[in-house]
Amino acid sequence: MLELIDFREVSLKMRAKIFVVLESVFLGLGLLILTPSANPTALGKDGSPSQTASAPLPTTETKQGQQKPLAAWECTTSWYGGDFDGQQTANGETYDMYAETAAHPTLPLGSIVRVVNTRNHRSDVVRINDRGPYVEGRELDVSYAVAKKLGFDQRGTAKVRLELLEVPSRPASERHD
Repeated sequence: MLELIDFREVSLKMRAKIFVVLESVFLGLGLLILTPSANPTALGKDGSPSQTASAPLPTTETKQGQQKPLAAWECTTSWYGGDFDGQQTANGETYDMYAETAAHPTLPLGSIVRVVNTRNHRSDVVRINDRGPYVEGRELDVSYAVAKKLGFDQRGTAKVRLELLEVPSRPASERHD
């Protein structure tokens, strides 16, 4: 038996597939643009590793005398305190809930970031010394002292602007030049 093909139906299915593919491409490009790199200095202009990737980063100052960020993005942060105080952090230090430190899932340990509460514009510069948070939807866990300084210790979480100021240099033993 010969079966007739309805070209209008085929055409609609093809358009739907093309639309889904284009939508996926644009979504992927949007994520690439909006997602900050964990190490923005790792690649040179030609896409290859730069010679300065393992050297200390130069400090640049803004008009207000603050260091200019290498990258900045918004995220949700929380804080951790008493239950973890005295425990070992990911870099081997003892966690101090009164120190100006934070946990981030991917930034290199030792990175320096400025955390700005977008609600009240209070800020603090902290060092990443731990991994976490392990709660979906959160990208940063700060110490109790930082949460108090930024004014969200009572609320528990806050929307913040995270500004990457410095990425630590790698020791010579870890370089693959």
